[in-house]
Amino acid sequence: MKIVEVQNLSKNYGKGTTLVKALDDVSFTVEEGEFVAIVGSSGSGKSTLLHILGAVDKPTSGKVIIGGIDVFKQKDDKLAIFRRRKVGLIYQFYNLIPILNVKENMTLPILLDGKKVDEKYLDELIDTLGLSRRVSHLPSELSGGQQQRVSIGRALIAKPDIILADEPTGNLDSKASKEIVDLLKLSNKKYHQTIIMITHDMTLAKSADRIITLEDGKIVE
Repeated sequence: MKIVEVQNLSKNYGKGTTLVKALDDVSFTVEEGEFVAIVGSSGSGKSTLLHILGAVDKPTSGKVIIGGIDVFKQKDDKLAIFRRRKVGLIYQFYNLIPILNVKENMTLPILLDGKKVDEKYLDELIDTLGLSRRVSHLPSELSGGQQQRVSIGRALIAKPDIILADEPTGNLDSKASKEIVDLLKLSNKKYHQTIIMITHDMTLAKSADRIITLEDGKIVE
């Protein structure tokens, strides 16, 4: 079953002689439970694509359908709810709240949505992520790899339709990078979680089920 459909997606910046086509008629689909890596050189359009998939940015033209929802037909209030419930984001620099501990950072999306935390699922996630002895620690008391584990937990807690990972290992050493990719693969298999990962590292990309290569805003492979 298709969970993501990208149809003729374009994103332009500027006009006339200053026009830049960040994305140029991009189309692809992602199956439910698939792990897809998107690669490309700097300026290829991969980050723009990720921002549009996460409804953080809007396209110039084209459609994005996620979980049967035509994303950019939603009004702003519905779009905010969509982002909170349907998309989990993992950033390169973690984006954790410094005054919240591990457990509080992980459960923040659920609490912001006014919902009750599934404590059993939370405990399972904490155990799976190897954070059982760190639940009361603040981000400043954690290593980079541990902070990224918290970021993964925060992305998974709401059981979103898709996880978008933006260079999730870009700020880590090789050992921590492998651990994070292994955790993403585990969440993909254990929870049947659909993952779309942006990376410039082909070694990491080969961990995915499929690789999409972007160049100059177009899919070339």
